Amino acid sequence: MTKAMKAQFPSSDTVFFANGIADSFFANGLSVFNSPRYAILPGFCDVHVHFREPGFSYKETIASGSLSAARGGYSAVCTMPNLNPVPDTLDHLKAQLAPIQSDGRVHIYPYGAITMGEKGEQLACMRDMAPYVVGFSDDGRGVQDSELMGRAMLLAKELDKPIVAHCEDNSLLGGGYIHDGDYAKAHGHRGICSESEWGQVARDLELVRQTGVRYHVCHISTKETVDLIRAAKAQGLDVTCETGPHYLVMDDSMLQEDGRFKMNPPIRSRADRDALVQGLLDGTIDMIATDHAPHSAEEKSRGLEKSAFGVVGLETAFPILYTCLVKPGILSLERLVDLMCRNPRNRFRIPLGCDYSVWDLEAESVIDPETFLSMGRATPFAGWQVRGKCMATVCDGRLVYRA
Repeated sequence: MTKAMKAQFPSSDTVFFANGIADSFFANGLSVFNSPRYAILPGFCDVHVHFREPGFSYKETIASGSLSAARGGYSAVCTMPNLNPVPDTLDHLKAQLAPIQSDGRVHIYPYGAITMGEKGEQLACMRDMAPYVVGFSDDGRGVQDSELMGRAMLLAKELDKPIVAHCEDNSLLGGGYIHDGDYAKAHGHRGICSESEWGQVARDLELVRQTGVRYHVCHISTKETVDLIRAAKAQGLDVTCETGPHYLVMDDSMLQEDGRFKMNPPIRSRADRDALVQGLLDGTIDMIATDHAPHSAEEKSRGLEKSAFGVVGLETAFPILYTCLVKPGILSLERLVDLMCRNPRNRFRIPLGCDYSVWDLEAESVIDPETFLSMGRATPFAGWQVRGKCMATVCDGRLVYRA
């Protein structure tokens, strides 16, 4: 790459030139942008997505999910195991590995289940799956049995793999489906209390203290969880956590009577949202993951009570976070790149390689789910005006998406 070419790009540390990445960018035939509004960013990494294949390909496939990821600037994702068959044995895992190899547009790293069938009754064949998975999770369900979770942690420690925990105490759910807050009370909905999340986080942190496992908490949503993880880190426990874009920029006063506002854990109170943002700022929260969870239009058309849990997020994550957190000066762009790329890759040992995305940071648009490349359309951000458009994504030096 010539000095003249470099001069046409912004000089911020956020712009990424390393290991021939810029040269590969030009080799792919993309235009040279002569404006500070454009940036080359390292390929994002989402450690929490649901691509639904095998078993639920009417919701999403490896092909559609990975194309959606590429459009969002992601070059690596980690797929959750709530599939059919559940990847709880090596043979079951191979049913997922085959379409990953044939249809994946970006790097896809699967999780193996913690328990057989994610039923929480007996451990999955973790040892057999370990060479092929990025970690172990029963995402979608909390492991209710403390003794079983402790054994899973000991085995994961031996295998040098993280336990990636969906923390939810089923005994405290009470049939709830949104946050147990003002909106639920005002509209007659059954609420999910915050303790259903932070209570199990507290239990697991004690097990981490006993086992020394690498431990990661999925999609945290409550202020109490932030406090628990902050204290655990201060005590030297090997713990990290993620939260999602919707928890950082929304609260339950913004809910509507529509299934696109239903996810698990739910969008919580303003105090919870403020605590999560503070957790980003002080390093308690290590990364942002979308929990991209597509469903069919029919499954999301039944209102708050009866719709399936889950929203999509890969194509909206960066524009939402850039618009709502970076532009107002809450986060720097460099810090957002840390949260979406460097930190998740470091924690889950996922290499970057020749992966990057090209962004027009000033392009304005209104989020329209009908334009998504994901098969899922349910997003709480429909109609939001945002800045930031992914112009291209390169993975392993290959152009995998171009606007």
